[in-house]
Amino acid sequence: MPVLRKGENMGLHRAPVVLSVSAQGPAVDVSALLLGPDGKVRADHDLVFYNHPVQDHVSVSDTTVTADVPRIPMGVDRVVIAASIDPLQPGAVFTRAPQLTITQNGVPAASFTAPDFVARETVVVLAELYRRGGDWKIRAVGQGYDSGLAGLATDYGIHVDPEPAPAPPATSARTSRRAGPAVDLTKVERQAPGLLEPARQASQVLVDRGIAGRRAAVYLILDHDWNMEELYESFAVQAFAERVLALSANLDDDGTVPVVFSSGREPFLEEIRLDNYRGRIGQLHTQVDWGWGNVADAMRRAMNHYQESAATDPAFVVTQVGDEPWDKSEVRSLLQNTASLGVFWLFVGFGRGKLAFYKNLNASTSATFSNVAFYDASKNPGSVPGERFYTGLIDAFAAWIRP
Repeated sequence: MPVLRKGENMGLHRAPVVLSVSAQGPAVDVSALLLGPDGKVRADHDLVFYNHPVQDHVSVSDTTVTADVPRIPMGVDRVVIAASIDPLQPGAVFTRAPQLTITQNGVPAASFTAPDFVARETVVVLAELYRRGGDWKIRAVGQGYDSGLAGLATDYGIHVDPEPAPAPPATSARTSRRAGPAVDLTKVERQAPGLLEPARQASQVLVDRGIAGRRAAVYLILDHDWNMEELYESFAVQAFAERVLALSANLDDDGTVPVVFSSGREPFLEEIRLDNYRGRIGQLHTQVDWGWGNVADAMRRAMNHYQESAATDPAFVVTQVGDEPWDKSEVRSLLQNTASLGVFWLFVGFGRGKLAFYKNLNASTSATFSNVAFYDASKNPGSVPGERFYTGLIDAFAAWIRP
């Protein structure tokens, strides 16, 4: 039976799919949310759970969700599968992620277990069923939150009577890639007060460059080459990621940045959020092998995530590089192929290596990339004053996104 990894997807047959959840530790409740094309429920009845177990050919029974995908109405674009800690167990949190088994035609088709949790998560989105053309696919998600089922439901547009509980976390990246009003930084102040000052600095630079209120899906690619080890251990990479997250809070209101680690093996995709950013890079990078950074594969992974999100806003991909790529022709090919897709690539250099390839990408008058720029953030970007740092990050992107 195939084992899906986080972010991977697979096609489904035109037949009912059974999704079974098993968990160690505290008892869990299993639920499903039926979402429209906007990533929100159509009405409160689109939350399928123990008190409302059936809706539009999606049903919940104990720890199993059954979705008769050929019969799900066209107004439903996605079905999110979630597991939450039983609310009758106050204080209980996930430490081991639940396992999801996917069965069709009576035969187990695949399984998925998310990485274990460390941030007192009480609910996890395990997977989502989604339409692709006339067919259905399933994607392994494995995203944990600390807000419980009520918080998750609110994020997807369900009205929940207020309770004396912490504010719900930011919505996931895949549901918020759409136009909207400018971000209110009170969200940053509430969820990540330590990022409020850099968020204000980024906001001022966006105003100065004439793009305040413009929207973009921000991605972060981090070099996990051997020569970056010292910079991870000294928290320089963590500090850099925090500054990018603070910028993202001004460009994309979901408070989440997908992060791709570029290493010698298949790129590792996770995310950093306003509600979990402290020490996040240190937690994640220990799950990634050291190697010679495969930048092209990491770029492809970010592009696949962006395209599968069905985003309408452009993508701003901040790609940190510490040395020359060994796959230079592949990088150039990717830049050429994405020029018309609404994607801006900013290569940010810091580390100990040579960066001539990135510095010279637009040096030739015969082969320039209008959607590519390079910013040298020095050996340690944490030493660069805030507004100067954000000017380096934003200048070329602002020129590209302005009408």
